[in-house]
This record gives sequence, C-alpha cells and structure tokens, in this order.
Amino acid sequence: MKIVENETFDMERALYASQGVLVKHCTFDGPTDGESALKESRDIQVSDCFFNLRYPFWHDDRLKITGSEMTELCRAALWYSKDIEIDDTKLHGIKALRECSQVKMSGCDVISQEFGWSVHGIEMKDCTVQSEYFMMRSDQLSFTNVELKGKYSFQYIQDSVFEGCVFDTKDAFWHAKNVTVRNSVVKGEYLAWYCENVTFENCKIVGTQPLCYCKGLKLINCEMADTDLCFEKSEVEATVSTPVLSIKNPLSGHIYVPYVGEIIRDDAEAHGEIIMQKQSCCA
Repeated sequence: MKIVENETFDMERALYASQGVLVKHCTFDGPTDGESALKESRDIQVSDCFFNLRYPFWHDDRLKITGSEMTELCRAALWYSKDIEIDDTKLHGIKALRECSQVKMSGCDVISQEFGWSVHGIEMKDCTVQSEYFMMRSDQLSFTNVELKGKYSFQYIQDSVFEGCVFDTKDAFWHAKNVTVRNSVVKGEYLAWYCENVTFENCKIVGTQPLCYCKGLKLINCEMADTDLCFEKSEVEATVSTPVLSIKNPLSGHIYVPYVGEIIRDDAEAHGEIIMQKQSCCA
C-alpha cells in the first residue's frame, strides 16, 4: 500500500482515482480551495487527517477513515460510496453522508444537517449526533448507544433496529416501516405519526401527541411521560407501565395502562380498547 504522509493538499481532485493508498496526518485545506480530493478512489485508508474542503469522498469503494476531522466547510463529504468504516471521527459538514451503502460508524461526533439520506445498510455505535432530517429515506439501520438531538429524524426509514439509544427529536419516525426500538429514551413532539409495523420495547416515550395514525403499532412494557392525545386513529397493541395524560380515539387494538387522565372519544369509527388497572368505572 502506498503511503501519503504529512502533506497538505488544496488543489482540485488532489488524489483523484487513488487505489491502495494510506493517507496519514495530511491536511486538505488552502487558498486554491479545490474540491473532490479523493473522488473515484478504491481501497483507501485515511488516518488522523484534517478536511476543510468540499466533497472529499464521492464514488469511493472500500474506504476506512480513523481519527480524522471534517469541518463545517467540508460539506457533502461522503456521497455515492460503499463499504465504508468511520471510527473516532468528527463529521461537522452539512449533508455528510448521502446515497451510500454498507457503512459502519463507531465513536463519531456528527454535527450535520440532512445527514444520512438514502443510505442502505448502516451500523452506528457509540456516536453523538446533532442533525435535522437525520437518516431520511434510509433502510437497514442498526444503531447501538447513539445520542441524537435534532428535528425530523428517521422519516421514511425501513427495516431498522435501535438499541440503548437516547433521541431528543421532534417529528421522529414519521412514515417509518418495520422498525424496532428497544431499551431507549425517545423525547419529542408528535412521535412516529403514520408509521407501520413499529415496535417500542422497554422504552421511555416523552412528549405531546405521540403515535397517531399508526398501523401495526406495538408498545411492550414502555413508560410514557408528559404524553397527551396519544394513539389517535392508530391500530395499536400497547402495555404502558405509567399513567398517561390523555388518549384520543384509538382506532383498534388494546391499550393496557395504569391510569389515564382523560379519554377522548368523539369518533364513532374509533374502537380501540383502553384497559386501566386503576379506575372508578369502565373505559
């Protein structure tokens, strides 16, 4: 493997179409302001490098990035690439990952709006994320111990599993399909509207008007806090271990809950059953 070490590049396509290269302790920055440093490359390892220019990794195959930094000026860093591993790296430019496949990320810090659109097959572990429209229209996500803060996350995703995560994000999981979230905290307004075959297991759900217009929704041994107007027009099977402020017009299924502050039934088509452990009369 060829080694490129301790160099600075600022020209257009500085290492274009490289193959079998280890890039170490290099800086991609300078007055020429060139783009696409490693575009169309194969079998590339990048270690302890600094990227301050646009579009460095487009159309790459078999790429490993370790201990590096992509600044806010390094926009759209990885697009149309596959077989990617990113460890202990800062990704701070907008739209950092798009149309990629077979991605593994570990120990990364992501500050990137519109990150991860249309990605197929991503494993993310022990990462922190700040983003808006995070992972939209992606599939086969496997997340473990990921902390996220942002808005409009996981919209239109499919076939994904989340374990031990903390998500503080409004409008999350809208139109999601075939998703399981386990042992996680999900905080935010309007959670998972219009989703299909989504399961929350041993989770804590916080925030107003969650889980409306859902199909095939399941909650298994979940806590709910500050949740009102829940389950409107949803097909739901739920076991909730904490009181709920209010439930409105569940379409079908069963909701087992210790107590509900208010049950709203003003839709003749909504027949979901609410079974309370503590109540003065039948729901």
